[in-house]
Amino acid sequence: MSLALPIGLLAPVLLLAGSVVALFAPGRRPAVLPRLAEVLALGALAIAVGNFAQLALAGPVEARVGSGLWLLAVRPDAIGATMTLLVAFIGWVVVRYSRTYLDGEAREGAFHGLMLATLAGVLVLVQAASLPTLVLSFVAVGFCLRQLLLFYPERAEARRAAAKFTLMWSAGDAALALAAVLLWWSTGVADLASLGAAASGGLTPAAHVAVALVVLAAALKTATFPVHGWLTAVMEAPTPVSALLHAGIINAGGLLLIRLAELVQASPGAMAALVMLGGFTALFGASVMLTQSAVKTSLAWSTVAQMGFMLLQCGLGLWPLALLHIVAHALYKAHAFLASGNAVEAVAAQRRPGPVAAPGPGAVARAFLIALALYGMVAGGFSWIVAPKSAQALALGAILIFGVAYLVAQGLADAAPKALTKRTAAASVAASVAYFSFHLAAFAAWGSSLPASPSPGPLEWALITLALLSFGLVAVAQTLFPLWAHHPAAVGLRVHLANGLYLNAALDRLIGGFRIAKPL
Repeated sequence: MSLALPIGLLAPVLLLAGSVVALFAPGRRPAVLPRLAEVLALGALAIAVGNFAQLALAGPVEARVGSGLWLLAVRPDAIGATMTLLVAFIGWVVVRYSRTYLDGEAREGAFHGLMLATLAGVLVLVQAASLPTLVLSFVAVGFCLRQLLLFYPERAEARRAAAKFTLMWSAGDAALALAAVLLWWSTGVADLASLGAAASGGLTPAAHVAVALVVLAAALKTATFPVHGWLTAVMEAPTPVSALLHAGIINAGGLLLIRLAELVQASPGAMAALVMLGGFTALFGASVMLTQSAVKTSLAWSTVAQMGFMLLQCGLGLWPLALLHIVAHALYKAHAFLASGNAVEAVAAQRRPGPVAAPGPGAVARAFLIALALYGMVAGGFSWIVAPKSAQALALGAILIFGVAYLVAQGLADAAPKALTKRTAAASVAASVAYFSFHLAAFAAWGSSLPASPSPGPLEWALITLALLSFGLVAVAQTLFPLWAHHPAAVGLRVHLANGLYLNAALDRLIGGFRIAKPL
């Protein structure tokens, strides 16, 4: 083992030590344990900040033990340091929230112990520098999270949710473990940096199979269509668990792809699969989300959509933007879940607007033309002043601007369209400027650690066109929906979407309902 020690490695060690103490503490109101758990989480956050200082002064410091397929290594580089800080911050917030939320529960001590152990596993995962470390940390996180999902073992829904999670997460672990063996067999190395270098010379048939397994593992762990049911079923767990899962752990699949970006990008088939699977999941999750009445269930479907969009970004080769998406989504979703209890009161307190104007086909067409024209002007300005943008980046920005076009259409349909149209057009410009500004920031922060977007070939152009047409058609349909919302076909479609096209019921039948998951 090397003598240099990454400061970031101290964070999971600290939390794991605290978890051992908490697991053996008395159950109900165990003295100072909740405050101790918060102090330890805050200490992990301080260590994560110190990790950045070490990175700036000494560069990435790696600690390793073993070799070959048994190599265990952590190396908090720019990506790892960013994720360590993100996980430590969200972990501290969730643990602090848990002090009040779990106060007086019969198994309060065990909850804090499991929460600290889960955070420790995630902190190792985001700093992993070898395939065995990735596999073992994924297994450890899955084991701890399963116990958290079974915090209320008497609830049949909680047992079913844990069974779904265990099935999908374990399948992802198996796929990743097999991919690690194949990659080591075909390249002779297991550390991530060497694997990235090996990918530059092309992939062997075994490595292509391994990359396919990596994509499968990422899809299972990010709850993509059609295996999304486990993510939408975990609402039976305590709210802090939902927040930690949706804000942090669900992003692990995306981080896996980013860590192996050079390998994944060397396989055109894998990139195409990510674009199609991610794009469809994003559209499906967003459509179902709009039909949900429960706050937490709507947030769960939002996570499905966001993870799909993140996979789409990976498939387009926009790796820094995918990492930025993970950071932004984690912060937003943690706040959304922890504040979900106030959502009903906030909605009830809002002033009810009058009838909303429904834009016709002409207004919708003009709105999309206006939004895209403004986006094109901003894109041209950034490309001329700063640097030309890749076709993938321009396409992704156009997909984002489709959402703003809906606001522009509302402005054109309003009884007094001029004032509202000006505001919505300004929103379109602001969204375009923000997108390219964040684009520059993400590439400045992590671009040197990740491969550049590939030059589009015939397959890439076909996928870009397919993505633009799919998102564009769905955006137009959503804008025109008020015109045909009362049609019987639309009512029936809404019912089917509200039930997630019944795929969750099929998964329930597959795993045998309530009979699998039991607390260990």
